[in-house]
Amino acid sequence: MRCRFNLANIPLVAPLADANPPPVDAAAKVTPDTIRAMKAAGQRIASLTAYDYPMARLLDETGIPILLVGDSLGMVVLGYPDTTHVTLAEMEHHIRAVARAKPRALLIGDLPYHSYETPEQAVTSAQRLVAAGAEAVKAEGGRDILPQIRAIQAAGIPFMGHLGMLPQHVLEEGGKYRIKGKDDAGRAKLLDDAAALAEAGVFAVVLELVTPPVAKEITAQFPFATIGIGSGPDCDGQILVTHDLLGAFPWFTPKFVQPKLRIGEDVRRVVREWADGLQADN
Repeated sequence: MRCRFNLANIPLVAPLADANPPPVDAAAKVTPDTIRAMKAAGQRIASLTAYDYPMARLLDETGIPILLVGDSLGMVVLGYPDTTHVTLAEMEHHIRAVARAKPRALLIGDLPYHSYETPEQAVTSAQRLVAAGAEAVKAEGGRDILPQIRAIQAAGIPFMGHLGMLPQHVLEEGGKYRIKGKDDAGRAKLLDDAAALAEAGVFAVVLELVTPPVAKEITAQFPFATIGIGSGPDCDGQILVTHDLLGAFPWFTPKFVQPKLRIGEDVRRVVREWADGLQADN
């Protein structure tokens, strides 16, 4: 497979980290430029999802640099079977809640399924998320959505990419969440899409369920920050669904996640103890 790399417009090798990079201000508001600087300085970029005000406040108080209001909220908050059911209005609602926490972290909002079919629709949808409080937007795809990405950025809205396994396309793959980059064709497709995103000037890209060697290659080859999820240890940063990290959605946990807490189990235990105590008081 031939890759359509535009060699004239993008660096094919990510710039080496400066031997003396400027320090990243741990107290300053995080911006896309902060994320670029963290990559240049070799600082790992921790990212988590937030869907409501209290969790956004708690996470922001830890100092992590990215909060994503992801369309994963459809599954772990709204009870949908996958992310394809999430609407733009639902994304706006949850972004507003997170924005009320006034996070220092960069607040990124997902463009939901079928909200960026054309450049014009993409800009309108992105502007709605920004009006709700998002400081950047994310959408799934590479070269196939390049016109939409360019239009969003031309409207002054920073863009984060998403390559590899694309949850909004899960139904097209028979409902299976498949690892990407396992063969030469898959690797070439990922590199071509990464090149398109680099050409567009995106500040970061989520790599989801990408084979670790390909994720490492993309991280080394392109200037944007890579944020991995189930893609090995060599990305510039990692992101998890907070419910998975905390064990707050006990009915399903991805294989690549080791929950640090068991909040779901704790809730059951505490509520049972409280309810039993009410009976004992009678």
